Amino acid sequence: MLSGPRRAGVVGSPISHSLSPLLHGAAYAALGLDGWTFTAQEVPAGGLRSYVEQLGPGWVGLAVTMPLKEEALALGTEVGPAARLAGAANTLVRRDGGWLADNTDVHGVVQALTEAGALAPRSATVLGGGATARSTLVALSELGVQEVTFRVRGDLRPGTAALAGQLGLRTRVVPLLTDPLVLDGAESQVVVSTLPPTAEPGPVLAPPDAVTPVVMDVVYRPWPSRFATAVREAAGGEGLPVARGTGMLLHQAVRQVELMTGHNGPVAAMRAALDGTGSQ
Repeated sequence: MLSGPRRAGVVGSPISHSLSPLLHGAAYAALGLDGWTFTAQEVPAGGLRSYVEQLGPGWVGLAVTMPLKEEALALGTEVGPAARLAGAANTLVRRDGGWLADNTDVHGVVQALTEAGALAPRSATVLGGGATARSTLVALSELGVQEVTFRVRGDLRPGTAALAGQLGLRTRVVPLLTDPLVLDGAESQVVVSTLPPTAEPGPVLAPPDAVTPVVMDVVYRPWPSRFATAVREAAGGEGLPVARGTGMLLHQAVRQVELMTGHNGPVAAMRAALDGTGSQ
């Protein structure tokens, strides 16, 4: 385990909304890691390699958000199994001679959906088809999902389609903006939006006699997202909660802390910090 001052941070664009510094800072305090700091840095698409190359030896790792997750994967001299499977990395951890590229989003989605009540689901709907959708797909497979409906603007990305086949999932693809999303657990027991917070989610229907599915949005800021608003409006403003992305954020950060520090992630302290922002 590491001792002495160390640096870590989160990178992406935009980055000002990120709660990662709060979560990692709370973890360092709870673990007694004096001198450890965690900062946020705006890094645009295409800029991750040059940013990483100028990091000094005191840097232990980076949390990586959009649009840099595929770039992070390419930087790994070592690649974790979840990152390799998803084709995206949200975590870089310094190793001798290079960087481990890993994916803690998968763990975050599994834990968040479990806490939201997704127990042994068999069917799911995923809005979006990018890097976060692929991480979500791996998580859904781990939970036992066998059938996935993708809602995307055009064709499903080849990498996402290939991953679904690799996982042995039965899939179908429907247009995001024209075919209504019917929130009925008899059709999809789990619905996960991986869309950006301001993206148009398309029409949403919530039949009054439908079986309630577990609904989660990976977004946590700004809140409510357009998807969460559409779900609430479809349900008449009540009766169909949307799990906010803070659960996923918490649990993926816990795993990042473990990878970067070598200590167990202090879940209670990190959750308390998140609760203190009013973000739960």
